[in-house]
Amino acid sequence: MFGYVTVCEPELKVKDLKKYRAYYCGLCRTLKEDYGFMGQMTLTYDMTFAVILLSSLYETIAKHEEHRCKVHPVKRQHMLRNEITSYAAAMNVLLAYYHMEDDWQDDHKVSSLMTKSLIQGKAKKIIEKYPRQSKVIQQSLRELGECERENSMDIDRAAGCFGRLMAELFVWKEDIWEKTLRKMGFYLGKFIYLMDALDDVEKDKKSGNYNPFLSIADQPDFEETAEKILLMMTAEASRAFEKLPILENVDILRNILYAGIWEKYEMRKSAKERQKEEK
Repeated sequence: MFGYVTVCEPELKVKDLKKYRAYYCGLCRTLKEDYGFMGQMTLTYDMTFAVILLSSLYETIAKHEEHRCKVHPVKRQHMLRNEITSYAAAMNVLLAYYHMEDDWQDDHKVSSLMTKSLIQGKAKKIIEKYPRQSKVIQQSLRELGECERENSMDIDRAAGCFGRLMAELFVWKEDIWEKTLRKMGFYLGKFIYLMDALDDVEKDKKSGNYNPFLSIADQPDFEETAEKILLMMTAEASRAFEKLPILENVDILRNILYAGIWEKYEMRKSAKERQKEEK
């Protein structure tokens, strides 16, 4: 479900792209150091966005480092890390833990049980440190599971579960920015969930898997309706973002919100148009 909140590289300045990658590599490094290989496997672009957003809002200075890694064994990679990087790494692992737990309880996937057991010790420490976020993540995923079991076609209800989850992750501190960050995270989370559902709608039609878009997927104006819904979500998220007093890294953040999150949608749209032309 993650992986939509990334940069649009062609529209980003070289220096900003290098900086974005340094934050991404910093998060990857922190996951490896704090949670091992399995923690590193939870790395997402979405939490990289959270690191840059919160670091910029709270003007938290990131330490510059250079390290080699398995992906880049020859050349040292630039990395930027701070206390927010550690927070984002913890949230990454917590999300993976609860996701595996739900998969085991709902479908009894052995692979999920094994993965969960490998990070359980680390996850329990995160739960103790971040009880507020932990509670909301667990509740949101449980409610989303209920939507799936009931085969609920209430699009807003299903997307709202993931929206509340993302809203909580964005609240690093409960302070004057909490309300705005929650609103931004809520609508961005709804966008992520709905974009993922839209990507999978054809596959889910055939497999019978849960997808809240299936109730309207056969309507002639489905694509236009889905696009309007997605636009409403990003408009609300962007409106909240612009209320935050962010100066540092603002070009990177705007690139992600106004262009990057739409890249997979545009790829899907282009593929649909090619299919029509070939018929």
